Amino acid sequence: MDVVQFGRLLTAMITPMTDRGAIDWPRVDSVIEHLIQNGTDSIVVAGTTGESPTLSHQEKLELFRHSVQRAGGRAKVIAGTGSNNTAASVQLTREAEEAGVDGVMLVVPYYNKPTQEGLYQHFKTVAESTSLPVMVYNIPGRSSVNLSVDTLVRLTHEVENITSIKESSGDLVSLMDLVERKRDGVAIYSGMDELLIPYLSIGSVGIVSVASHVAGREIKEMIEAFFAGEVEKSGAIQRRLIPLWRGLFMTASPAPLKYALSLLDVCEEHVRLPIVPLNQAEKTHMQTLLHTMQIT
Repeated sequence: MDVVQFGRLLTAMITPMTDRGAIDWPRVDSVIEHLIQNGTDSIVVAGTTGESPTLSHQEKLELFRHSVQRAGGRAKVIAGTGSNNTAASVQLTREAEEAGVDGVMLVVPYYNKPTQEGLYQHFKTVAESTSLPVMVYNIPGRSSVNLSVDTLVRLTHEVENITSIKESSGDLVSLMDLVERKRDGVAIYSGMDELLIPYLSIGSVGIVSVASHVAGREIKEMIEAFFAGEVEKSGAIQRRLIPLWRGLFMTASPAPLKYALSLLDVCEEHVRLPIVPLNQAEKTHMQTLLHTMQIT
């Protein structure tokens, strides 16, 4: 199995909204085109950056179908079908497969704080409901539960179609352990833009990025330089982008990102509650940041 079946630069895509809170379909097209033109290999649709907690089941399905059609094979489409409801995740995963997506991403169940055995059974149940490749997404900062290395290793060895992991704990020691013990052929992706080079140096194959919406070419260049052995060049790009990593998370995501993209005329800044738009001071900071970094 190709360890980089989804490529090296994956983008957790926003969901453009109108000022009335509906999905802005023309801007969905604009964002997809923008991402493909700026180096994205695969698009993750209806993840956290896509405001998945506020998307309805039907909206997610429409996004999956629309994204597959618009990407047209130029980038793979990974559907965010995970939730804290196993049965609902199974249903959405099956429907995503029917919609023609290339894979699914399953986040650690949030809020209900399952045990490690519960996590194992959840991922096994959902993965076995589909023939698609499955990406497991560990993000304890949002889910409040950390998917342990032991559980991840067990999943990779016992569930054949779990083929990748998006790792967003920031725990580099545990990441090293995971790289050593996982099933051969399972790809690990960084879920943290600011730690991309450290993750690559330990054994990750790429990233599921947020910042690639506005710095896709630079991030792709960083990854390519790293794998070409130009580590100093790669590190220099990582350091140069530090203000961007910070700026995109100065308040609840994806509000800063959507405002940045509005300045680039890719989409509007509209978000859904409980996320709120940037205040004027935050907008001024983002304007200055993009100008200083010459992001246009």
